[in-house]
Amino acid sequence: MPEQNRVALAFSGGLDTTVCVPLLEEEYGYDEVIGVTVDVGQPEKEFVEAEETADALGVDNHVVDAREEFADLCLRSVKANATYQGYPLGTALARPVIAKAILEVAIEEDCDAVAHGCTGKGNDQLRFEAVWRDSDLEVIAPVRELGLTREWEMEYAAERDLPVEGGSEGRYSIDTNLWSRSIEGSELEDPATIPEDDIYDWTQNPSGKDAELVDIEFEDGVPVALDGEAIDPVSLVEQLNEQAGAHGVGRTDMMEDRMLGLKVRENYEHPAATVLLTAHEALEQLVLTQEERQFKQQIDQQWAQKGYQGLVDAPFVDALEGFIDNTNERVNGSVTVKLEGGHCRPVARESEYAVYSESAASFDEEDVQGGITQQDATGVAKYHGFQSRLAKRAMENARQED
Repeated sequence: MPEQNRVALAFSGGLDTTVCVPLLEEEYGYDEVIGVTVDVGQPEKEFVEAEETADALGVDNHVVDAREEFADLCLRSVKANATYQGYPLGTALARPVIAKAILEVAIEEDCDAVAHGCTGKGNDQLRFEAVWRDSDLEVIAPVRELGLTREWEMEYAAERDLPVEGGSEGRYSIDTNLWSRSIEGSELEDPATIPEDDIYDWTQNPSGKDAELVDIEFEDGVPVALDGEAIDPVSLVEQLNEQAGAHGVGRTDMMEDRMLGLKVRENYEHPAATVLLTAHEALEQLVLTQEERQFKQQIDQQWAQKGYQGLVDAPFVDALEGFIDNTNERVNGSVTVKLEGGHCRPVARESEYAVYSESAASFDEEDVQGGITQQDATGVAKYHGFQSRLAKRAMENARQED
């Protein structure tokens, strides 16, 4: 009996991946399609849908729990204060985690290829393939390679009586994981459209809700306790999503620049990410020197850029994290944030590594211990701006002579 060709497909049970199953068999000649659904914190209903769709298609679907690995990566992003064009990375960080899990299953199941249902206009195709192309398996992208449109897919699904209902998320394209929820498509593609509140699921309208204080403890830049209680990364993110989301914290509506140069309208929800990034940066402000903070902003921006590209395992990121980890050895302590009216702001912070002297900074007393007096600043004040004043006088004298 001849050996069968097998392909592992990133499988969600939605329109794209459902249509990909018969296409991989008929257009690409594969004898068997294996589905792989990776758990990075999606709602339970998505796994039910994937299972039901896989059964209807006769696909053997593997479910991989990668929540802990993904949560650890999210907390790595916190140490790097990682945001892309102003929003916390979510989908971007999940994709390499998902891609690695799919590749592992494909190798274990002796597959010849891996496949995804991404279009040729988005970022995810690049993030998946950056991981997969480091293997010997063939990489297949039916939607991109066959130039499929959503309309064509819906007609194809109807003709073949495939188990889909025009897409799994209604008129919007929604991606949910532990760290963020993204909403795009339909009328939201028009930048002039004001979104209805019903697009949001994690964040509530905060009108009339009393403010809430939350205390977060960090060790080496990593959040380890919430309101004095030790907590694991997955539970921490889930709890903060609920707490901060109730105050409307963590909404972003933006025009995002994708890797391929396209500008797109994106809406995001990321309550826990907003809280943890806010608290971490507040603690860094307390314990890092001015030079460290200024340089780390450049390092953080580079980390976020590679994170957005799905290249978190690149050697360059390892080098960046050398500086990040070194500085975060002193990011130990606690930060209290206030959740109110859709905002999260730090209101208190404490650390034994604080680069701060209350007596030196106080208006009410002299810093006896440091030996600093107000009069010591007189010489500094005389020199401050001296070169600029000299240059202005030189230019004025030159103009007068002309």
